[in-house]
Amino acid sequence: MTMLNELTSPVELELVVSFFDLSRFGRFVRTLSPTDGFEFVSAYYEVVGDIVERDGGVIIKFIGDAGLVVYPGDNADQAVLHLRELKDKGDEWLQSYGADCRHIIKAHIGPVMCGPVGTKREKRFDVFGEAVMTAAVLKSNGFAITPQLFRKLSTDARKLLKKHTPPITYIPVEERHRG
Repeated sequence: MTMLNELTSPVELELVVSFFDLSRFGRFVRTLSPTDGFEFVSAYYEVVGDIVERDGGVIIKFIGDAGLVVYPGDNADQAVLHLRELKDKGDEWLQSYGADCRHIIKAHIGPVMCGPVGTKREKRFDVFGEAVMTAAVLKSNGFAITPQLFRKLSTDARKLLKKHTPPITYIPVEERHRG
């Protein structure tokens, strides 16, 4: 498969699109000096990269404590497993750092236009389309995927999730239903 961030022109692909964010980050980072806050975010980005960048995942961008990542659509099981790992291991790392934060992760699958975009001097890999917007507005109290992504998963991967309504999303079986 083509390495996504090596594309030289726009192409339409089916991708797993995921947004993540940290709850209570603003409150936590205000307790740190600017230097300590920068070091925290830098270390956090490395934790995210170690998990996401395995098996073809690409970090599109970080925005403070949030980020946008994609995975090849034909790798939906790995995408969901890695995103769950980011939730679980990432939350453990945050706690070990003394950060009273936790991950909010949401994911969808669908067609996107992707490729290099930016200024005349600097272009970066990015994704655009309805699938990106669907992932962005998905409600999540911790970890949620859309029915479209759930249907792409293998039987074994589906067993790790349960239906959550309304609207329908799938969450880890050990997570409590919240309104």
